[in-house]
Amino acid sequence: DFINGFHDTANAIATSVSTRAISPTNAIIMAAVLNFLGAMVSTGVAKTIGGDIVVGHIDQPIIIAGLVGAIIWNLLTWLIGLPSSSSHALIGGMIGGVLLSPLGADGLNMQGIGKIVIALVASPVVGGIIGFIIMSIMFRVFHGANPSKTNARFKKMQIITAATMAFSHGSNDAQKSMGIITLALVSGGVLTEFE
Repeated sequence: DFINGFHDTANAIATSVSTRAISPTNAIIMAAVLNFLGAMVSTGVAKTIGGDIVVGHIDQPIIIAGLVGAIIWNLLTWLIGLPSSSSHALIGGMIGGVLLSPLGADGLNMQGIGKIVIALVASPVVGGIIGFIIMSIMFRVFHGANPSKTNARFKKMQIITAATMAFSHGSNDAQKSMGIITLALVSGGVLTEFE
């Protein structure tokens, strides 16, 4: 969870800090609070990550292997400046851990993984299309507007969008870690079912 936050959380506030719409200290506080609140909203992503990748019971070494693989990949991509997704790293790490375990491919929930892969592929495409549409509308609405007044308004809007991104990050990425933690508790016998 720490590496995921280290790797991805700054994405929510980077533009608003670089344009000086908000100070770095206030942006970090805002992102921390909203990430936490986002994590408390629902457990849908946690259930998907913990319940839709594997079939049946997996043990602690598989989970540790998946997490170590995801952590190494996140740190490596950060070190060389390669954009990457912590979601892809975590899901890939868990799939790799199961594949190399005695369970092999039989331990994978292919239907659940298919659902996850569709979402991982579709989300940037849908986001790009919606972003294009919104930007096209904004160009038409603000065409010929006073640049200094428009910039002042958009600086304030950047804080709102950064706050929304931080909340969304918590409701998505923090949930992934919660799903893995719950999966570990089930595999360790602390919980009897994935809930």
